Amino acid sequence: MTASALDLASLLCSRLCHDMLSPVGALSNGLELLAEEKDPEMRQRCFELLEQSAKASADKLKFFRLAFGAAGGLGDQVPVGEARALVDALAGSNGRITVNWMFGADYLAKPAAKTLLNLALIGLDALVRGGTLDIGAEVRDGTTEIVVRAAGQRVAFDATVGQALEGTLPAAELSSRTAPAAMVQQLAASVGGGVQVHVTAESLVMGAVLPAA
Repeated sequence: MTASALDLASLLCSRLCHDMLSPVGALSNGLELLAEEKDPEMRQRCFELLEQSAKASADKLKFFRLAFGAAGGLGDQVPVGEARALVDALAGSNGRITVNWMFGADYLAKPAAKTLLNLALIGLDALVRGGTLDIGAEVRDGTTEIVVRAAGQRVAFDATVGQALEGTLPAAELSSRTAPAAMVQQLAASVGGGVQVHVTAESLVMGAVLPAA
């Protein structure tokens, strides 16, 4: 069952707010500590923490701007380097995750770029104990093929996320956790594409096939 655009937008906003809560909260706490701290060394440490939290907040906002939003400034074709930079920045805050890339194109149509980012987000969520995230994209014969593989010890993948990716999760059961997967499925279907998912105890493989234009 397909969720209404309003319901899906609301759930995506909830997901964005949930992910932004930690770095923004850290900024607020850091400012409070800075206002009370007098020791120069501790104040310098506060500034470093504030800088880290500010960067994390900016990285997440840039990622969600394209992954969830229109990101109109990028045009209809998104440089693969832009998508790579967004994912690398998001993964950079977790030192236990290594991201590997393999691209066969310089640009991706915006629906493909959004699909890649959201599949990468799902993959990152699954690597709660760290691991590797392999991302590949290729454009050939008028078709864009995207593969995202998350591998590590005891991959944490909620079955409802898989149902949302396959379009079998009832709309009434959607949540902020499954909303990105539901958006990917609806986006792919709207342009005549499709999404597949395969999961084992130590790996999660997601693929999407979309028209190149």
